Amino acid sequence: MTAVALATACAVIFGTADFFGGLATRRSRVLAVVVLSQLGGLLLVAALLPVLPGHAGTAALAWGMASGVAGAFGIVLFYRGLATGMMSVIAPTTATTAMAVPVLFGLITGDRPSALALVGVVLGLFAVLLVSREPGRGASGPKAGPIVAALVSGAGFGGFFVLLKVAPEDSGMWPLLGARIASITLVALLALATRKSLRPAPGSLTVTITAGVLDMAANVLYLLAAQRGMLTLVAVLVSLYPASTLLLARYVLGERLSPVQITGVGFALGAIALIAAA
Repeated sequence: MTAVALATACAVIFGTADFFGGLATRRSRVLAVVVLSQLGGLLLVAALLPVLPGHAGTAALAWGMASGVAGAFGIVLFYRGLATGMMSVIAPTTATTAMAVPVLFGLITGDRPSALALVGVVLGLFAVLLVSREPGRGASGPKAGPIVAALVSGAGFGGFFVLLKVAPEDSGMWPLLGARIASITLVALLALATRKSLRPAPGSLTVTITAGVLDMAANVLYLLAAQRGMLTLVAVLVSLYPASTLLLARYVLGERLSPVQITGVGFALGAIALIAAA
């Protein structure tokens, strides 16, 4: 599969994983959701190691663990934002920041997309900004707390994408194994230090594990895409994941989408088409 196809599939699965993660955090404690979902992802990547082999060198694990630390901060703040804010706003706001970090890194380190692809990048950024508009919000604007959490979590996710990209290309899925080990350890220590229980609330385990498995599946697709294509373009495509979160929130939870948000979803599809044609 091409990098564009892998990154697009990654975006769809990421958005679905975030939807399930949002549901889980509304039913259970944030740290419990993070640790248990990450454990589900750890089991998946461990099962994939023999199927997608790579070189388990020190560099692969080290870069993976560094990305895991960045991702752990990102996901804790992201799930907290989903639990306290509107899902159809928190996810796109996070995506905007998560897109900016790797795109800037890619351009600085030598990515030179074609003119058509750059138009797709700009359209993708515009799409994320449009779907970030919360319907029915007055002049007072969104609550600051969840938005700040979304912005900081986006920076963490952006760092996660960059650090995975710089891992050795022959390392296969080993960086993801290192990432999960580091993130689970860090969040478990955080729960211990703050005396937070990691026991899931009744009825939340299935949706939590589903979120973790889907998240890891998306990470696998991202790593494969990043190994095959320019980070600048892959990051933009992956960051369009709020489109699937929005649609699930609309049809499952009944959250209303404004005409502006629907237009943003259309622009997201246009961005994918432009980058694919470049």
